[in-house]
Amino acid sequence: MKNERKCELFQQYPQLKEIANKGTVLWENTNWMENPETRLFTMAEVEDAENTLQRFSSYLKVAFPELVESDGLIESTIQEIPAMKKALEQKYGVSIPGHLLLKCDHALPISGSIKARGGIYEVLKHAERLAMASGRLKVEDDYALLATEAFQSFFQQYTIAVGSTGNLGLSIGIMGKKLGFNVVVHMSSDAKEWKKALLREKGATVIEYEADYSVAVEQGRQEAEQDPMCHFIDDENSKDLFAGYAVAAKRLKDQLEKTNITIHEEQPLFVYLPCGVGGGPGGVAYGLREIFGEHVHIFFAEPVASPCMTIGLMTGLHDAISVEDIGLDNKTEADGLAVGRASKFVGKVMETYISGCYTVSDQELFTSLGLAMDSEALFLEPSANAGMFGAIRLLQKDSSYFEKHNLVSHLSQATHLVWATGGSMVPATMRAAYLAKSRELD
Repeated sequence: MKNERKCELFQQYPQLKEIANKGTVLWENTNWMENPETRLFTMAEVEDAENTLQRFSSYLKVAFPELVESDGLIESTIQEIPAMKKALEQKYGVSIPGHLLLKCDHALPISGSIKARGGIYEVLKHAERLAMASGRLKVEDDYALLATEAFQSFFQQYTIAVGSTGNLGLSIGIMGKKLGFNVVVHMSSDAKEWKKALLREKGATVIEYEADYSVAVEQGRQEAEQDPMCHFIDDENSKDLFAGYAVAAKRLKDQLEKTNITIHEEQPLFVYLPCGVGGGPGGVAYGLREIFGEHVHIFFAEPVASPCMTIGLMTGLHDAISVEDIGLDNKTEADGLAVGRASKFVGKVMETYISGCYTVSDQELFTSLGLAMDSEALFLEPSANAGMFGAIRLLQKDSSYFEKHNLVSHLSQATHLVWATGGSMVPATMRAAYLAKSRELD
């Protein structure tokens, strides 16, 4: 981007200059609508994803015995984190009204992150499509058949490829190899070594790049296009991924109701989602707004070095602007969020769906990591801590969000939900290193 154009954008969007200087900002979405409409996606696709996952439940129980107790359901719990709430309040000098809950996607079965939903769903849907087209599977069959050697041999003819900073690659690699597919994961320079090692251990082929996420995805996409037996899972554009993530929203509604939390005008829900390219948080946000309407307020959280969704939504340029265009280096310890250019598909859907975005520094992520361990004996990888700062940003910054949306009188009844996107699979040595760093920065 030419300097003249950059200067024009800085003048048009004053917060953009603060973002370019790695400031921690809260951007409020003025295009937010009480009744958003999109023709890019429908809840029917979410219903289809939920039904597909249900058909696969018998297979999943055979392939992953840890899912027997949940009857083949890949889902995480919610829990209140009062000690963390108190620790955050003391550390940042705020009082968070209402309840602070954690959506425990860091502990999702199979691959230990939010990607276990969308990523695994797309692999399963692709497997179903191939098996049905070959005449080997019918919708009324018991899908436990897919665990047999005959299906393993069948899927070995095919390849699944993906570009990833880490967690999506893990979910694709683990699920794809379990079914029998060849799996190729194109990993960006930000991907952690332990994630690459685990993928190789599972039998996936890992191709490493010195460049960032966007290059890994584009290279993976180009290579897959040359192979008719290869299916590329496109984190930037896949509606299947998006649908798989959105299923979480329907399940969350049931979970909240089981804990006697009903969302309505006097009991609003605030949700804080770490965001990389946008697929995971976008799918969740879509489902939540469709279910709870104007009573849910959703904020995406991004590192100060990689706020691609923030700048894409702020300017309306989406994937036509990158963090490098405004002088940022896209270097962050939050590897799952180290994305320089947001998904155009997700950005367009989110234009009227989310309430805003905010940025967090790496130091804040490690501070939260230490606080979560000390207060709740809870380990989250750095990127998963980004959601902890949502309520703080709304309370600390010169924000009139609560007033604008007539929420002030309802805040004592509010539920703040932090979406914990990953962490349970981090090796013990890496956990120790992260915790040590949190102590150093404290």
